[in-house]
Amino acid sequence: MLDWIIAAARDDGASADNIAKKFFKERRYAGSGDRRAIRELVYAAIRRWGDRPESGRQALLGLVAEQPELAELFGGSQYGPAAIEADEPVAAGMQIPDWLCDRFADPIDETERKALFDRAPLHIRVNGQRSTDLEVKSAWPDAVALALPDAYELPTGTQLEDQTLYREGAIEIQDMGSQAIALAGAAGKPKLVLDLCAGAGGKSLALAAMLPSDSRIIAADTDRGRLSRIDPRKRRARAGSIETFLLAPGKEMDSLEHLKGGCDLVLVDAPCSGTGTWRRNPELRWRMTPKRLDQTTELQQRLMDIGSEMVKPGGRLVYAVCSLLDTEGGEQAEKFLESHPGWQEISIDLPIGRPYRKGILLSPYHDGTDGFYFTSLEKL
Repeated sequence: MLDWIIAAARDDGASADNIAKKFFKERRYAGSGDRRAIRELVYAAIRRWGDRPESGRQALLGLVAEQPELAELFGGSQYGPAAIEADEPVAAGMQIPDWLCDRFADPIDETERKALFDRAPLHIRVNGQRSTDLEVKSAWPDAVALALPDAYELPTGTQLEDQTLYREGAIEIQDMGSQAIALAGAAGKPKLVLDLCAGAGGKSLALAAMLPSDSRIIAADTDRGRLSRIDPRKRRARAGSIETFLLAPGKEMDSLEHLKGGCDLVLVDAPCSGTGTWRRNPELRWRMTPKRLDQTTELQQRLMDIGSEMVKPGGRLVYAVCSLLDTEGGEQAEKFLESHPGWQEISIDLPIGRPYRKGILLSPYHDGTDGFYFTSLEKL
């Protein structure tokens, strides 16, 4: 499994979670205890090594060097790995790649580093138009109300898919950080919203739940597959204000010409390094390189430029990344304001997050959320 994940990270292939599902689907003979043990070992290796190992064996041998008790698993049995030979190469290094260490918005101390790789909590967003706090507490007595309205944490491992509230679109699984970004966008009750990088529509759905029913939300993306996932979600949530719009890659400005200068809000939840989501997707460290990061920041700048063209005077651009890197967050916001006269930062009043370089910074340790930077900018 680790060999597959390493190859996928190198070649831009499937995610580790999807690879794990395929791996076990092809090995139905493995019992639930074996599957759990294998998965735990695989993810322990992924979380431990910041630089991509050459092979899954090297990754696990690196763990053996730190946890000698694992050596007994290398017995050469029918399903187990071959016995360890002297002087075999092993993975080494830190959890965070050296080239990234000095690029974080805030220095990563030991407590923040640990939080970056802890297991992520299960957050839900309650659709206030479809449910109440009382119904949520009735369905899940252990639910803990979070700092934002309609945000709850459920015990890890809670199964939601068969629950009535989930099936009826009364709740959505969504990290509280993503909910905070949607809440910042909903300020001022925008009538016409463009979600420029909508993906599967999580923030569009959150905005639909927060805004009046006569609002119009255009969920746009260049990826047909991701965009297609919005329709069943919006039907389940009865979010009739959302419409999807497929963009032509590289020709987004042409596709959006009819919206130019007409949007009250443009949300640019831009593609990024994903450093803020390492606790969910630790293999992202193995995909990012300095060259790819440069390409990503150039794309972010282009998307901000496109989004700004769609905003009407008095409207807002909310820029967000699930990243803790300065080059993708505060630096991008400041560069935009320097190169775009007639725009200004507007304050974001939220009970979570820290003010940082024209915006807000969220992190696992400080806020219990994924790591995010976001800013709200107004067109004068």
